[in-house]
Amino acid sequence: MAFLDKILKKKYWWLFVLILLVVLTFVTSMLRYKIDLTAEKRFTITQPSKELLSNINEPVEVQVFLTGELPPDYKKLSIATQDLLEQYRELSNNNIHFSFVKAGENLTDSLKYDLYDSLARLGVVFENRQNFSDKDQKQSQQLIMPSALISIAGKRPISVDLRSGRTIFKNFNVVNDNPEPDKEATLNAAEALLEYKFSNAINKLTRKSVPTIAYAVGNGEPIDLTINDLGETLRNEYKLGVFDLKSAYPNPENINTLLIVKPTKTFSDTDKLKLDQYIMHGGKVIWFVDKLYAELDSLMNSKKDFVAYDRNLQLDDILFKYGVRLNNNLLQDLNCAKLPIVMGYNPDNSPRMQRMPWPYYPFLSSNNDNPISNNLDRVLSIFPSTIDTVAAEGIKKTILLASDTNSRILASPAMVSLSSWQDDPDFRTFNKAHKPVAVLLEGKFKSLYANRLTQADMDSVQANLGKPFLPQSEKNGQQIVVSNAGIVTNAVMQTNGPLPMGELPFDQYRFANRDFLMNSVDYLTSSNHLFVARSKDFILRLLDKQKVDEQKSMWQFVNIALPILLIVVFGFLFQYIRKKRYQTN
Repeated sequence: MAFLDKILKKKYWWLFVLILLVVLTFVTSMLRYKIDLTAEKRFTITQPSKELLSNINEPVEVQVFLTGELPPDYKKLSIATQDLLEQYRELSNNNIHFSFVKAGENLTDSLKYDLYDSLARLGVVFENRQNFSDKDQKQSQQLIMPSALISIAGKRPISVDLRSGRTIFKNFNVVNDNPEPDKEATLNAAEALLEYKFSNAINKLTRKSVPTIAYAVGNGEPIDLTINDLGETLRNEYKLGVFDLKSAYPNPENINTLLIVKPTKTFSDTDKLKLDQYIMHGGKVIWFVDKLYAELDSLMNSKKDFVAYDRNLQLDDILFKYGVRLNNNLLQDLNCAKLPIVMGYNPDNSPRMQRMPWPYYPFLSSNNDNPISNNLDRVLSIFPSTIDTVAAEGIKKTILLASDTNSRILASPAMVSLSSWQDDPDFRTFNKAHKPVAVLLEGKFKSLYANRLTQADMDSVQANLGKPFLPQSEKNGQQIVVSNAGIVTNAVMQTNGPLPMGELPFDQYRFANRDFLMNSVDYLTSSNHLFVARSKDFILRLLDKQKVDEQKSMWQFVNIALPILLIVVFGFLFQYIRKKRYQTN
């Protein structure tokens, strides 16, 4: 205190204080330390992302197009993106270079159109926002590009959609109400996914080897345009090949993950032995299997009811051994897609169409925090069956997708009718909840053929696979079993050709089917554990709007006027005490 008094007695005391402030400002600017006090660690980068960024040894360019005059919700997302990229720059030893660019600015209309077309081909998304001005009472359109483009010299850039892949809806009655999106909660989900999206894209640009995904054929799997989106999506990020199960044994050294999609022919014991030994030696499999035959095209073309029957794939024993059972039933739910149904005819004999709920197309979601389907939008399923988990020693089962809370199950043989939504007006029969459709299996699998093969059979495995027969996997393996192939197949229009998976004709809304597929493949194939960032969940803390309106003036005074008033009061007090002290002396 005495030292301070000596300073204040000097004629140029204020100059010393000014120099001290400059020195403190310079020293603190050199220190970079942050403390994340949020409960969900909102501003903390996960360890796998930190390791990825620290190993980058070449410049990575990031162009963010979400900039300019933006609506408040997108402005908040733009700020969150900038904060994240600043952390990425520090963690990557300044190898991450980012800029916010307003694409097409100062270009002629023709050049701007060419630029937008090129960006769209790279995957950049565009959104037309309708804005209404209360002041001018006018409506205007605004083009927003909620995307970023990440590039490394010599490689094709990867686009990042900054929006959430998950639309969160307000509470609604699934029978009578149309779902209304909750914009604030949806935006919050978008911020939660930013780290995973950027880290995943950077990893795919910097990885040294590209995993191989094989599409299995030989048992009636589709090879037409109904898997167009599946093939194009995987081909962009992995080495994609076709493997004929009838001709050879799949080798896990050459195939990282094997896809089995909508088989329609019976699997022989030889087929299952090949798959079994592929799994025992460390291979990963994703099963998309339709247990029953049920096709909407057959119903629409014939205009008659049909019976959904068992395809007789003979996969029950091998899947049961691994820990799941595909049930002979059809799953319905009131939270479902709507299809155009002929409700009658007009006087000119033209059909009168109306979109009606189609419970055979239920929406699926996750009921836990697994990294594959957490923070994921609804997944559209088409005539799904249910899955039961069964006892399998050493196998961990995780439900990835399940129905909503208004479900029912139709046992096979099940009659499918276009008027099924009218046949049972009693909604009390939809009394099931969260029936599983997709399950993740992890652990050391036991072979279906342990103690069942002769020495000659085991020698045949050795000769064809180049590896010995294993009765149990030596390392922890992973499989995903989905009781609906319609999740990853796509509709084909006569006029527009193949649609994206998860999109219904004339609906113009794409559900999260593609995201679910890619998350599943990434989870099984990746070894860097970046998917941990998908489990981040930002808690939405909303203000009470009624209290905000009622107490608006008070809080404006507390936040604006009160600090100024306190500074003035303390200033007068300081001067008064100082003057009184020196006058006494």
